[in-house]
Amino acid sequence: MAAGGEEGCEHYRRGCLLRAPCCGKLYACRLCHDGAEGHRLDRFRVAEVQCARCRRLQKAQQSCESCHSLFGEYYCGICHLFDRDKKQYHCAECGICRIGPKEDFFHCSKCNLCLSLSLRGKHKCIENVSRQDCPICLEDIHTSRVGAHVLPCGHLLHRTCYEDMLKEGYRCPLCMHSALDMTRYWRQLDDEVAQTPMPTEYQNMMVEILCNDCSARSTVQFHLLGMKCTNCESYNTAQDGKCRLTLE
Repeated sequence: MAAGGEEGCEHYRRGCLLRAPCCGKLYACRLCHDGAEGHRLDRFRVAEVQCARCRRLQKAQQSCESCHSLFGEYYCGICHLFDRDKKQYHCAECGICRIGPKEDFFHCSKCNLCLSLSLRGKHKCIENVSRQDCPICLEDIHTSRVGAHVLPCGHLLHRTCYEDMLKEGYRCPLCMHSALDMTRYWRQLDDEVAQTPMPTEYQNMMVEILCNDCSARSTVQFHLLGMKCTNCESYNTAQDGKCRLTLE
């Protein structure tokens, strides 16, 4: 059985088929294999490939030993990744290939993930965070072909899942921390709260709140539009106690 042509598949552009070490079948890539079979292909154990042009079965290498066709502009002899050149590089710490260029990334040993240089010293580290599944789609992040987005709280989402999440809300689905800088919106909410007086029966009502952004507790005046943390001025808060009326 063979799946894929001379141009590869929907996942990768390559000129060969991988011979799966688990079942001996030929597939254009591990993702095509995993989607069709009831087991997963171990990319690191791939030893043979078949040239998509001349059909010669041979050891895994960058070009065909028979017709000299190039199997991939990029080839990793560890991951057995063949693809067009996307400035890929193999990260020994991650254990897999990443899309570069390499000089634009660094490996965070605590997060156990390659991150943009712009995040060096500017992100919150969480031990082995990349080994957790995306909390939106529940799919793997570490080996995903979709890039990861690092939230201010340190949690990871697939970049596409992050973009979809922002259409519905602004909080991290794991810890409820704001997933982006909400300062401008909070100041707009200040104006809306000031211009929207509560009905008389609620004007002296106080409530205890917990801030999802800074974890501080406050006692503030109840308002339907939102209740602002007195510590960090965020409206990303939740009621943490009973309402009570104050004496005039």
